[in-house]
Amino acid sequence: MEIVSALFDGIYVALEPVNLGLAIIGVVVGLFVGAMPGLGSVNGVAILLPFTFVIQNFTGGATSPMIFLAAVYYGAMYGGAISSIALGIPGASTAVATTFDGRPLALKGKAHVALMTAAIASFVGATVANILFTGFAPVLASVALNFGNPEIFALMLLAFATFAGLGGDDFPKTIFSICFGLALSAVGFDIISGEPRLIFFDIQGFSHGIRFLVLAIGIYGIGEMLWTINASKNKTTMTSVEINFQSMTAALLRFKEALKGTTIGSFLGFFIGILPAAGATPASLMGYGITKMASRNPEQFGKGALDGVAAPEAANNSASTGAMLPMMTLGIPGSPTTAVLLAGMVIWGLDPGPLLFSEQPDFVWPLIGSFYVSNLVALIVNLAFIPIFLWMLRMPFTILSPIIFVLSLVGTYAAYMNMFDVWLMVLVGFGGFFMRMLDYPVAPAVLAIVLGPIAEPALRQTLMQYETFTIFFTRPIAAPITIAAIILILLPGLKFLLKKINK
Repeated sequence: MEIVSALFDGIYVALEPVNLGLAIIGVVVGLFVGAMPGLGSVNGVAILLPFTFVIQNFTGGATSPMIFLAAVYYGAMYGGAISSIALGIPGASTAVATTFDGRPLALKGKAHVALMTAAIASFVGATVANILFTGFAPVLASVALNFGNPEIFALMLLAFATFAGLGGDDFPKTIFSICFGLALSAVGFDIISGEPRLIFFDIQGFSHGIRFLVLAIGIYGIGEMLWTINASKNKTTMTSVEINFQSMTAALLRFKEALKGTTIGSFLGFFIGILPAAGATPASLMGYGITKMASRNPEQFGKGALDGVAAPEAANNSASTGAMLPMMTLGIPGSPTTAVLLAGMVIWGLDPGPLLFSEQPDFVWPLIGSFYVSNLVALIVNLAFIPIFLWMLRMPFTILSPIIFVLSLVGTYAAYMNMFDVWLMVLVGFGGFFMRMLDYPVAPAVLAIVLGPIAEPALRQTLMQYETFTIFFTRPIAAPITIAAIILILLPGLKFLLKKINK
């Protein structure tokens, strides 16, 4: 009861006019930051961090500035789905998986259904995470501490196991796509020795590696644009979308088709989010993969399955709250965005860690209360703006395609301020287009690039410390995860071999 009382007191503070106003402004700003390709929550929070000093001077404390930044964070997580669905360009890395089924729905004239599903799934995922955060913060923080390098690699291996189901029935092409993505993720300097590796033709632009957003925007921005032009040569518009009360009500009622994906994404996302250095992007990708594996109709994924929209959106919003937990209870950021928030808390004179809840309750509980308030505000704002988002789909494609191209260029340059990455993004876009023409799945390659930089150091540091692979089968947490991953990797391969033998 003490926790419930403290939570209601925190919500009361979060609903004070100044704090509520900051939450609304933060959500709206975050929504458009998240929808803009190349920005996302990290850049949005970092850009707006200096503005919080003005808020602090006005309000006289650290609570209101943190509420504002948390609202930006929430809005950005919601906003990432907008351009993924409407334009096929991931607004942020956390929304890449939303593109897999959100874009096909938009091309079928069901963008309003996809946007409605994404908004509600995001709300449910964040709400589940908020409840878990409120009730079990100390316990979950101790669980996260038990995850060392063996457990992290086992979890990444499980994620790779889900990739086998993302490439369709052609298992060899899927494996090739994964290996290709892993190779690209290794470009740059070796994380252990510092030696350069796979720096093609000694071009110095590759020394920092091939960044994920370069591939995501290239494949799902430029590549999608080229694919649409090729597939719809005689169409002048993207799709016709009629928005009225009946269509929105029907879209709301269809959310029941996405309950499984929402449930899996909500709980899995929070668990992945609390792990240090994981974050919302791996959570959304794993949520999508596991939901597809658990589906009765996995063949519908990639063609417009509502579960394929709900799972990543529930997961990335749940993970964004989960990433706050190690930041506040342990002083360890759970994602790049929470690393920026952690810096802000230190600047404001706070000391994140085990004593924060006992020594700074006047800061902690209003902040947790603002999670609930900002989540509700984000849902309302997102649903209200759906007609505006759908306006983009009514434009002739002859107008929309150059807009997509310019947004891809500007988004890539805004993210890295580097023209080499812009040219590489365009090249990747053409590569992604030709992969689709040759019927090679691009999703496993993109997902491998995300998890490769997490899995590699975990594996190498584990082997350096324990000097044996058996450690993955002897530790109580790592062992069952590793065994499950191996089984899930072998099953599609055996299925493919049996199909070939039966022919």
